[in-house]
Amino acid sequence: MTTAPRSFEVLIAGGGVAGLEAALALRDLAGDRVSVRLLAPNAEFVYRPMTVVEPFSFAVARRYPLPEVARDVGAELVQDALARVDPAAQVVHGESGAELSYDALLLGLGSRIRPRYEHAVTLDDARLDELLHGMIQDVEGGYVKRVAFVVPPRMAWPLPLYELALMTSRRAYDMNVEVAITIVTPEDAPLAVFGQGASQGVAELLADDGILVITSAYSEIPRSGVIEISPSNRTLEVDRIVALPELDGPAVPGLPEAADGFIPIDEHCRVRGIEGVYAAGDATDFAIKQGGIAAQQADTAAEAIAALAGAPVDPQPFRPTIHGLLLTGGEPRYLNAHLTGGHGFSSELTYEPTWSPPTKIAAKYLAPYLEQLDRAGGRD
Repeated sequence: MTTAPRSFEVLIAGGGVAGLEAALALRDLAGDRVSVRLLAPNAEFVYRPMTVVEPFSFAVARRYPLPEVARDVGAELVQDALARVDPAAQVVHGESGAELSYDALLLGLGSRIRPRYEHAVTLDDARLDELLHGMIQDVEGGYVKRVAFVVPPRMAWPLPLYELALMTSRRAYDMNVEVAITIVTPEDAPLAVFGQGASQGVAELLADDGILVITSAYSEIPRSGVIEISPSNRTLEVDRIVALPELDGPAVPGLPEAADGFIPIDEHCRVRGIEGVYAAGDATDFAIKQGGIAAQQADTAAEAIAALAGAPVDPQPFRPTIHGLLLTGGEPRYLNAHLTGGHGFSSELTYEPTWSPPTKIAAKYLAPYLEQLDRAGGRD
């Protein structure tokens, strides 16, 4: 009597963009060659890039029950958080005490936010409405006349800050009130990560809305309403200050660490020095933390894992492309850049999308899957 060969066991830690994209990619690339378990503490998947609209009383960001998503992507859901990894034994230990074995492990754990400034509102996309709704109401009522949006020296993904500035400006215009909006950033140009072409388009859009941008600027906020800017030794006084957080990596026990707790990866998104362990998304030491980048890293890792499982796949190295949908309070803009180093080339800003579906998170598998769910649920 012969027995069926054992499936290659893949454990995905993280129920966000990277984890779900990887599960969908593995289903396509490896099929029945792999069995997938999804380790995640969250009960739902939140479409985080759209939380930026919630303080303006638009529709809330979409939320999807994770058990249903796991079933759809063909993964067994284990609702627990990762505590540590034992690479030698190929075992992950959960916070509940569970021990999960694997043939390949993919970490999509995300990062941890840390406020850089005591005297500013620090953005947290898990509760943006709670943090900013009152400020937007004060702008609408004419009580707040000067608002500054600050990017710290070790920045997170900056695009949401620009969206908030633009939408605040548009809301003030719609309410026929005046508000002076300033963006203070260490970038050498607005959204410089997208490259010169797209950045120039964003700069023109901000200028048209009367938003002042102070670039190559490093800020300290010694007290409420005061920003000290270097190297110009300039002081800015405002009514409200909104700042991006700084990000720290997950610092996973049992795995190597790069600076600030991030996970070091190679060009195939394998954790450096560890066989069979991969990472994707904000937890990695890749400088850009963005949903589309997380999805591309997940696809890269999934190709490598599928090949390990015996699938006829030629794993390709990670070659990032950024697609960014910039919300403005009016017509959105679409930003594109192919990356080399820290800046872009073939960079452009367009009025029409250049990717499909034209969603906030440009993901090969996850974007069409979520679009299908939204259509089935009657959501636009």
